[in-house]
Amino acid sequence: MNEAMAGAIWLGLGVYLGAGLLAGLGVILFGLKRLAPEAGRIPWRVRLVILPGLAALWPVVLARLAGVRPAEDRP
Repeated sequence: MNEAMAGAIWLGLGVYLGAGLLAGLGVILFGLKRLAPEAGRIPWRVRLVILPGLAALWPVVLARLAGVRPAEDRP
C-alpha cells in the first residue's frame, strides 16, 4: 500500500464519520421520537451516549427513518 492509497482510506473514513456525526446529531435533535415514541423522555446525557453508535451506523438509522424495515419486522 502506498502513501496515496493510505491517505485516500483515511479521507474516506473521515468523510464517513463526519457524515455520521451530522446524521447522528440530526437524529438526536429531530428524529429520535420517530424511531421510538418513548424517546421523548430520554435525558440529553443519554442521547449523547448513543451518538457514537448513531454516527457509526448512520446508513441503517437513516433507512429506518425513511421507513425501510427488515423482513422480520414487517407484518
